[in-house]
Amino acid sequence: MESEIQQARIDLAAAYRLANMYGLSEGVCNHLTLIVPGRPEHFLLVAHGTHWSQVRASELLIVDVHGNLIEGDGKVEPTAFYIHARLHMARPDLRCIMHTHQPYTLAIAMTEGGHIIPANQNALRYYDRIAYDDDYRGLALDTDEGDRLAGVLGNKSILFMANHGVLVGGPDVATAYDDLYYLERTAMAQVLAMSTGEPLKMVPQPIIEAAAAQIRNDNSYAQDHFAAMRIVLDRTQPDYQD
Repeated sequence: MESEIQQARIDLAAAYRLANMYGLSEGVCNHLTLIVPGRPEHFLLVAHGTHWSQVRASELLIVDVHGNLIEGDGKVEPTAFYIHARLHMARPDLRCIMHTHQPYTLAIAMTEGGHIIPANQNALRYYDRIAYDDDYRGLALDTDEGDRLAGVLGNKSILFMANHGVLVGGPDVATAYDDLYYLERTAMAQVLAMSTGEPLKMVPQPIIEAAAAQIRNDNSYAQDHFAAMRIVLDRTQPDYQD
């Protein structure tokens, strides 16, 4: 089990570094969490104040779902606890949860009725997988707000948070990171297309459903993508594994 926990630390540290590399981070804010293998009430989290370009596997905190620091040195940022703990409790299938303010996705969440539009191939992978919270309530600083967000998420794996950002969950780090990365690419293409002022060319509904099913059936792509990005880190930032 110790080797599994160490691998979990390395995977999450890699995700933090990669999110920073691809412009998905914001200062020392936002949070990526992962349930500790064999310990469903504990999750890994970056210490508050750590820049994502500097995250190391050994320095990640272990926190329980009641807000107690179990292992590590550093501060647990309150919104990280109130968002992630309640969502991990409500959705144990989402072992990895990533919350960011990535700019193009946020730009869509800032627009009235802002949704991902099925007008490009990447967008089709998110068909019927996104919940939309249109009721911004300020900072998540209590369990009620965490529970409210979990309720809005329901049985989906992605939550658009109006005026705020996005939350992506998955069964493992690779799956969650792949969805987070391609969501930002999808949003970027949508914002650029909308900026032309021209009507968007929509994909017909039967094709949306068929393509979405094709994408869902490719079970190895997220793992392959994350493994390829890990190689980049191994060559350029190997200290993330320390």
